[in-house]
Amino acid sequence: MEFLDVSHNAMLVAMSCLVALVAGFTGLSLTRDLASKPVFEKKAAIALGSVALGGGIWAMHFVAMLGLQMPILFYYDAAITLVSALAAILIVGAALILLHFTERTRVTIGLAGALVGIGVLVMHYIGMAGLELCRAVHSPLGVVLSSLAAVALCVLAFAIAYGQRTNRHIVLGTFCFAAAVCAVHFLAMAGTRFTPVPSGDEFGPLMSNETLALGVILFSFVIFGACLWVSVTYLPALAKKEAAPLPPQPAPEVRRPLQIPCERDGSKVFIAAEDVLFVRADGHYTQVYTGADRLFCVWPLTEAAKRLVPSGFLQTHRSYLVNPQHVTRFERTKDKGQCLFDGEDLPPAPVSRSKLGAIQAALAAQHGAIRAS
Repeated sequence: MEFLDVSHNAMLVAMSCLVALVAGFTGLSLTRDLASKPVFEKKAAIALGSVALGGGIWAMHFVAMLGLQMPILFYYDAAITLVSALAAILIVGAALILLHFTERTRVTIGLAGALVGIGVLVMHYIGMAGLELCRAVHSPLGVVLSSLAAVALCVLAFAIAYGQRTNRHIVLGTFCFAAAVCAVHFLAMAGTRFTPVPSGDEFGPLMSNETLALGVILFSFVIFGACLWVSVTYLPALAKKEAAPLPPQPAPEVRRPLQIPCERDGSKVFIAAEDVLFVRADGHYTQVYTGADRLFCVWPLTEAAKRLVPSGFLQTHRSYLVNPQHVTRFERTKDKGQCLFDGEDLPPAPVSRSKLGAIQAALAAQHGAIRAS
């Protein structure tokens, strides 16, 4: 049997691998996040994904075949070529239906991957059967190696892409899918020989390389356009991931309770403002009264007023600051008044005539109803 010398165009071989890569990315991205979508949208996405993956398998094969160079003129049977494309699309569609309309387990993912691998093989050998004026003679070793590569790499691709549906896993699964499609074609072609045959009965109309090239270019254009369309969904996540981190925000300031510095038996102590009943001026200093003590404070009354009035203290007299929470009774005698406190030996805090109305109103608001006499 006489075999023909064949060679391959390196540029078209590289282009065929790129088509497989783009088709895998498009198909696997189209079927992302389908669980939350209505049934109609899910069916439409699976149909588009089947066309992208199955059609990508077909386009990769025939782009590579356009680079096949032989010393004789050869054609393709248009009907068989079309059947090879439909077979790939339908088998891939069955795998996607298995993944998205049944419970997704490791077993179903493995079965779907194996089914896609079979689809790659079926498409390749049907497509090779469409050659006219020459016949492909396949070696058993090439068939075995291409079959093993198809199933193993497709199972791996779907295990990665469907194990976790993240952008990273989809991209990794894309490379495995493209490797599967390219490995099947070139392993099978490495063991394939071509022999010339006379023209016979064609199954369908003949198609030249030029006509096939137009069809493949058109379909590849559609796949690349779909790839750009689905790629847009990756951009917001990428921009968010690469955005510069915001500078660390300062922790909210914790406001500590106001402490009044006092002296007791020659040592300095700090008294919480809420424990103070009233403060009385003592020259340039002040006396701080609590329920049990009278303490010396280095603050003058002006400094004490600046710090304590914002905390709720009332200046009842030019020499007194009163904590209204501890006032138990308010007494008014004509044009003067005084605030009284619980505790032994605690003097009252006087209320000057100019402050009577304001202090009485503030105490009434603080206590609701305060005893007055």
